[in-house]
Amino acid sequence: MTSHFFLLGGAISQERLSWIEGSLKFFFVNLNPENLLHHTKSYTEDGFSFLLTGDALYSLHDPETVQIWEIILSLPSVRIICDRQELASKGISIEGLKMKYHDQVIDHNRLGVSGQQSFWNDVAKIARQHEQPIPSTIGYLQIESPYMHRSSQSAVRCLAAALDVHASVDLYAYLDGVHISHIDQNPTEADTISGGLEEISGKSAKRGLQCLMIACSRSARARGYNTWDDGKGLVISACTIRPFRIRSLSEIVDRFMRNHIILSDNVASVRLKKDIPPSFPLEERVHAPPVTILVTGTPYGTERASGAIALGVAMAAQGILARVIFIEDGVYALTGVHRMEEDTRAFNLQELINVVAGNENLQFFAFRPSLHKRGLTKNPKLNAVMDIGIQELGQLIFSPPKGMEAGHQRILFF
Repeated sequence: MTSHFFLLGGAISQERLSWIEGSLKFFFVNLNPENLLHHTKSYTEDGFSFLLTGDALYSLHDPETVQIWEIILSLPSVRIICDRQELASKGISIEGLKMKYHDQVIDHNRLGVSGQQSFWNDVAKIARQHEQPIPSTIGYLQIESPYMHRSSQSAVRCLAAALDVHASVDLYAYLDGVHISHIDQNPTEADTISGGLEEISGKSAKRGLQCLMIACSRSARARGYNTWDDGKGLVISACTIRPFRIRSLSEIVDRFMRNHIILSDNVASVRLKKDIPPSFPLEERVHAPPVTILVTGTPYGTERASGAIALGVAMAAQGILARVIFIEDGVYALTGVHRMEEDTRAFNLQELINVVAGNENLQFFAFRPSLHKRGLTKNPKLNAVMDIGIQELGQLIFSPPKGMEAGHQRILFF
């Protein structure tokens, strides 16, 4: 199986690529120094795959980020797989990197069942190689609305490619992602997302594969999706296409208890080696993959920060170890003293963190380099949030907690 991969579709800043680079250096220097002594630049099945699509591809052309990519590519067994169609549509040339790292920078994609090349065939192949019971499942977490964001098209293409490698598919719609389930979509300048999802549901049934599409009820209710109980335990909506079911967030988290790969627009999967010294100990044996949630955006401009915390709380409540790391612009959630008007229904995120931090399965961290870069300090009353540097970040990403039986860790970018 492929040990570690990053699937990145959003813009990659110099800051983001720098902490990724630092984490990889920690992995090799502190956890696998023998790989540095005897490594070849050629990729092996124990290596790191960076799957780049969308705006992430610009980082291969930007001089500030290219120099960091070159450092990453100099590490053992690293490769970059590019979305060839997206490179062409954006007019991005990566010939310079390819000439220097011709075995590691790949811009040709796999053929699918239809005979067409697609980046998502590469993604599905890597996800399908993950160790899990056969038949396998590939999940996808969608948190952005369709058409305004191209990630919804990625979700459709990814799930279609998953069917082509004979994997069952799960789709979890959260926050604005619930809008992909709406009926009667009819865009004039894009493929219809809901139609693509209905086609996936039909194909899965014909191939004898499972297809589960769930929209978070809290997110759906906030956006006006009327629901009722049909008397058979199924909450349905007149607003959604037939394959979708509106369910509580806890039912989505139930799927995270399983061992399959879960993808998203920006996500990573890291294989956990049980012979690596543990980081933060747990007393009981845990089989559900741990989840690290990276809060990367400002606290109140969107629902992402509060949604990330809510997802972490829901996971912890069901026994999944959830680590929420405030990094990049996410550190603004931790600085100053946040005050809300008394009659507002909006969350004060600092108060929310202090209220929910008592669960032993939920841990909060602040990335010091992001604070220092912005000249900020953490609110001293946020005692539940531990400060970490690049060494601790690397340990959180690559070292399994004591008692962890899961083979991999999920990393979600919010």
